[in-house]
Amino acid sequence: MTQTSSARPADIPVGAAATTNPWRALAVILTGAFMASVDGFIVLVGAPAIQANLHATGAEIQLLVAGYQLTYAIGLITGARLGDLYGRKRMFMIGMTVFTIASAACGLTPGIAFLVGARLVQGAGAAMMFPQIFATIQVLLVPERRSAAFGALGAVLGVATTIGQIVGGLLISADILGTTWRPLFLVNIPIGIVALTLCAVLVPESKAPKATKLDLAGVGVLTVALFLLVVPLIEGQQAGWPVWVWPSLAVSLLAFAGFAALERRVEARGGAPLISLRLFGDKAFTMGLVLVVVAFSVVYSVSLVLSLTLQDGIGLSALGAALVYTPLAASFFAASLLAAKLTQRFGPRVLQIGAIVSALGFLAMIIAAAASGDRLSYGQLIPSLVLIGAGNGLLLPQLFNAVLSRIGLAEVGMASGVLSTSQQVGGALGVAVVGVVFYHVLGHARPHDLGAYASALEFGVLCNLVAAVVAIILVYTLPKPAKR
Repeated sequence: MTQTSSARPADIPVGAAATTNPWRALAVILTGAFMASVDGFIVLVGAPAIQANLHATGAEIQLLVAGYQLTYAIGLITGARLGDLYGRKRMFMIGMTVFTIASAACGLTPGIAFLVGARLVQGAGAAMMFPQIFATIQVLLVPERRSAAFGALGAVLGVATTIGQIVGGLLISADILGTTWRPLFLVNIPIGIVALTLCAVLVPESKAPKATKLDLAGVGVLTVALFLLVVPLIEGQQAGWPVWVWPSLAVSLLAFAGFAALERRVEARGGAPLISLRLFGDKAFTMGLVLVVVAFSVVYSVSLVLSLTLQDGIGLSALGAALVYTPLAASFFAASLLAAKLTQRFGPRVLQIGAIVSALGFLAMIIAAAASGDRLSYGQLIPSLVLIGAGNGLLLPQLFNAVLSRIGLAEVGMASGVLSTSQQVGGALGVAVVGVVFYHVLGHARPHDLGAYASALEFGVLCNLVAAVVAIILVYTLPKPAKR
């Protein structure tokens, strides 16, 4: 499964590779990454306005937020395999079209039920788009240039998490033509149209060599397994961990075991499995996936507990809380771009440094919360945010590159889908675990009881620190990259 170092990857048509500037093509597909990421966060800012305007219940708003994450996470592996079979450019454009139309439906919705349904479709569109980005980078660029491409991807994703909340707050505050929250979704329409137009011209098509047909049985079983796993992780905390959560998680393990057995039989018969189990025979790939789950468990969960502390504890508005993330986004952006050059010179040591700096950031946040107590201010958190952003900027984008670098062109699409799904599952798992600790320590504290929120932040981020230490250990035990 070792990647080739050919200057012209074998599965890109010669004419397309010769006439297309790969960096222009990269800029186009990164637009899809930006849109998919932003829309996972932008609705958080608009939730109160949506609830008031559409007379929605708390459960409906919760479903509005979780529905997008659900279809997004479940559809990533299938979306990646469809790209292998029918063309990554084609599936990217189909996903972008679905995403853009669903965004229009969200912005023009007559009611909350229609809006929830449109968000489910929007998540499915994102799942068709996103895995094509990883695969396209692998086949479009020679190995020496991929670290820069993944650095750019990391910078885009890091900025998107903050920009989504800031732009969302500004759009709602502007109340354009009395539309309140609707521009949160309508803004995707012109961006989507421009991206589709440029994609048709600038992005070359690629498929997996010798791709055959879609493993429909595998799609069905994996969808059920992911549904049983992801729904409890997303909904469990907010629903108070009802009884149904635990049987669902247990049955999901059986479903994954059934999926593995099914894929093994398909592969033994000479068929084309949805996921080749040979991927997991590569120690670097398997350990890399575990590392992705651990690393992204802290990315999403620290955002949850910090947002709650800033808004409900310190008393900032949603927009004010989003602005506090600016130092994190800026350091993430800068480190992501810097990591590309550093990786070419220092190799895996960049991942190690990133993991250590991130852990130091969580330690600094714990110290700030513990030392300040009911005098905690957002200014005291800025040094830790800068460290966390810089550490993750060095670690996460180049981690994607390190995991995929050993994968051959025939399997890079399915590997990208597995990697993207691991990212989403890790995020949901982190939110579930850290959320339990945070709310347990918080107890029945009232809003603006800053001492209670500072204590809850301290223990919640302590979980992040433990995960960060595990990430450091995993980074140091990663096998060395394959020689090209």
